[in-house]
Amino acid sequence: MHLAIDQANEQKITIDGKPVTFKMVSEDDQADPKTGTTVAQKLVDEKVAAVIGHLNSGVSIPASEVYAKAGIPMISGSATNPQLTERGLKTVFRTVGRDDQQGPAIASYIASELKAKKVAIADDKTAYGEGLANEVEKTLKGDKVSIVGRERTTDKETDFKAILTKIKAKNPDVIFYGGMDATGGPLLKQARELGIKAVFAFGDGACTDEMSKLAGQSAEGMVCSQAGLPREAADPQFVKAFNAKYGEIKQYAPYFYDGTLAIIEAMKKANSTDPAKFAPEIFNVSFKGATGTVEFDQKGDRKNAEMTIFKMEGGKVKPVAIVKNGKTTPFAQYVAGGADASAAAATPAAGSTPAAAPAEPAKDEKKADKADTTKKK
Repeated sequence: MHLAIDQANEQKITIDGKPVTFKMVSEDDQADPKTGTTVAQKLVDEKVAAVIGHLNSGVSIPASEVYAKAGIPMISGSATNPQLTERGLKTVFRTVGRDDQQGPAIASYIASELKAKKVAIADDKTAYGEGLANEVEKTLKGDKVSIVGRERTTDKETDFKAILTKIKAKNPDVIFYGGMDATGGPLLKQARELGIKAVFAFGDGACTDEMSKLAGQSAEGMVCSQAGLPREAADPQFVKAFNAKYGEIKQYAPYFYDGTLAIIEAMKKANSTDPAKFAPEIFNVSFKGATGTVEFDQKGDRKNAEMTIFKMEGGKVKPVAIVKNGKTTPFAQYVAGGADASAAAATPAAGSTPAAAPAEPAKDEKKADKADTTKKK
């Protein structure tokens, strides 16, 4: 987000005939819904022009209600629960796909590529984990795959042996877990300690290199999905600029970057930094960002969102396939094809990071912000 804001300020953008400066205000919602709404109200009180965040669906959903009442647009680069954009709010957007797109993608991979006949499913009872697990279960059942167990834990649990023992007795080919890497890693490690040999599959919350640190060698061979294109397919100009300033690209960085660009593009279209005037224009933006063409549908969802399937190899999650509009394409083939979605030729629009809002001439600096979180969904 900082990168997008810095780039926008370097361009010396003028809106309504006046030079504007974008400023980032950052708050930590601690991945907690209660804290998230408190943070949201604080940002509203500070009169930010837009919010780029939050990270987790469980926080994004209640926080978005606060922003909606104030007429402040919010764009998440990581919240995937469908409910986020299913409430008719005209100020809520996301630059990634939804769980009802991601769930079917990883489920189809489990059925067609892993050729699983029996699958056990567990989740962490969060809006993200449970929602994704439900979508996976629904798709697998539609593909005639037998669901041999459905277990529940929490996002604070550390001992998973009780549910794993139940699952082991069912002898599944694959175990899908809806949750974050903080619990997914220990769960996977404990499963191997119990002698469970099934392939493990996860959603984007646990589709991270951190899994190899938390589960060690046990993480090798796991498969997972992310709602969007992988960082390996991000626009080269973005990659170069990001690496120069911050080093390795983190999972959702390109999506929050593009969320910031969307806000700035909408301001340009409206020729205003007033949320009441530029928020409606977010539905009309269309530009080449770090993650390809960015456009939103009438709900605020990303149009034509891709899903990526990864496999853990050598301690790193590596992309193996791209799923778009129900079609699965090997990653190497997808990139070689030079598809727009690969963003290979993307040229970022003026951009910044957190919810950044241009400040009107020097003194009146409009602030845009992001609810800074270290966890997800």
